[in-house]
Amino acid sequence: MSTDTTKPADWKTYDQFALGIATNRLPPTDALAGQTLVLVLPDFRLTLKPRTQHTIDWQEEGARGGQAQGDWYEAIEVAPDTFFLDITQASRPTEALTVVLNTRTRRVLAIRCRIVSAGEAAGQPRVPQDFWPGTLEGGAAASGIEPHATRDLIGLRTWQTYSPNHTYEHTYLSSERYAWQCLVGVQRGHGDVDLASYWKFDDGQYVFTFREFLIPVASVFFFDFAQGRSTGKFLGVTGAGEVANNPAGAFMRKASQTFYPPEFGPV
Repeated sequence: MSTDTTKPADWKTYDQFALGIATNRLPPTDALAGQTLVLVLPDFRLTLKPRTQHTIDWQEEGARGGQAQGDWYEAIEVAPDTFFLDITQASRPTEALTVVLNTRTRRVLAIRCRIVSAGEAAGQPRVPQDFWPGTLEGGAAASGIEPHATRDLIGLRTWQTYSPNHTYEHTYLSSERYAWQCLVGVQRGHGDVDLASYWKFDDGQYVFTFREFLIPVASVFFFDFAQGRSTGKFLGVTGAGEVANNPAGAFMRKASQTFYPPEFGPV
């Protein structure tokens, strides 16, 4: 799979900036091992059976279908009763599936990242994303906030420190775009505006995703403002043209907030 040749000559590749970016990530957990999790989503039904800390069986019922045993996954407890699951499927090597679920409220948000060719992207980012809010089957009926697209973060600026060598500033510009710049690290002085999506998962909890234009990479992050932690992953194409799904995590601080007057309308 070829890499994008439209980026500036000094632009870092995905693997160059991602090295060490999981230093401040929360640790994985095997708390879900041995459980059966049935996700009811708008387009399909997904059964997940974590076996160990890093292996999972799954079965998908819907338009695509599919099943496998022993695929890779990782679970992070990002907040009480709330888990960030990241799954790679050997039968779908250019995709990765991320699931955020709360075992108490039984709310679910599933996000699929998938790498496409430059021709299929047609000028858009090469790693598009799909979103499915849903519920966890079994037990009490789903309660609490239903995951939904939100404008809550628009105007917020945060600092994300992934390691002593990785600090980025984010500005959430609009419902479709965000700006970033590197304050510390190999990308220092670089910045851009990329496509973004924002979902509210619960009070003070958000799922933030972005899709870069200059290199084929996209990301999914869970923001927990109560703890000041950001937990996520990147899916992209390395400088050698290989698909890589890398973990990431940061200490997160609010830097400032811009409030837009009503006469400007939605941004």
